[in-house]
Amino acid sequence: MHASIVEKLLASDEPSVRWKVRTHVLGEDDDPDLREEIRRSDRVRRLLAPCGSANVYAKWQGAQWALAALADLGYPPGDPALRPLRDRVLDTWLDPSFYVEFEATAKAGVYRRRGVPVMRGRYRRCASQQGNALWFLHVLGLADDRCAALAERLLHWQWPDGGWNCDKNPAAATSSFAETLLPMRGLAAHGETAAARRAAEVLLARRLAYRISTGDLIRPEYAKLHYPLYWHYDVLGGLKAVAGAGFIGDARSADALDLLESLRVADGWPAHARYYRVSTEIALHNDCVDWGGTSTRRANPWVTADALTVLRAAGRLRL
Repeated sequence: MHASIVEKLLASDEPSVRWKVRTHVLGEDDDPDLREEIRRSDRVRRLLAPCGSANVYAKWQGAQWALAALADLGYPPGDPALRPLRDRVLDTWLDPSFYVEFEATAKAGVYRRRGVPVMRGRYRRCASQQGNALWFLHVLGLADDRCAALAERLLHWQWPDGGWNCDKNPAAATSSFAETLLPMRGLAAHGETAAARRAAEVLLARRLAYRISTGDLIRPEYAKLHYPLYWHYDVLGGLKAVAGAGFIGDARSADALDLLESLRVADGWPAHARYYRVSTEIALHNDCVDWGGTSTRRANPWVTADALTVLRAAGRLRL
């Protein structure tokens, strides 16, 4: 059923697409030559080009996003050339301000102080930033002793329900999907399995996309597929993260898997929407490369490769 889609992706001009399919979908041994082709690719060159001049977190051209993309694309691990970018990222997310805490009772007062606000006993922190860095540094073979400090901050800020949230509304008492997804991946990669499992519970308790109270879809965009997701959330991103963390076997993933399968078009899975504009100019939401555009009828190769990866992990791949 999926054989023709796999065959088409294996003929792609993009070495990263071929790598994703060969390693994650077909389960082949890693190919160093293919990894080196990825490293030398024009896509990687363009992703790295603005990193020296852009702010680390510049969306989407800072080092944070370039390294996250490289980790997902199969860039070969352990490259010393990436260490200066790693150091900039770690300097940013381990800044002393992340060790300063203060009590806050209203949103208005939060932005007047330096540090991490605590509201009704919960840290209001964009933990996706540290979580994403922890994940891609491990995947890229760039992790060092400082990654333990990233993990410590994530564990320190973890909410009672297992996730994280940066919502400055004092009444917010449930973790955010977007702020929980990346810390879960990072902690799983770091070996903090119990904490990652607690984080996964935020997603799995809601079947990765649905309200506990009514069973309805939490947000319409969760049923729209994207690549890249950056810090956002959709059902494929949730399934991909849960699979990577080792929790895809949980029966509560079934409805999300059904939804993903229902979104297939003739030649794979589309990108229904995107969070980027293609431009080499450093500006908000610009990305230096094209990730295949959007469509409701035509498959996107990056989305399709990830969808097949998830289906294989769940035992639903049919070749």
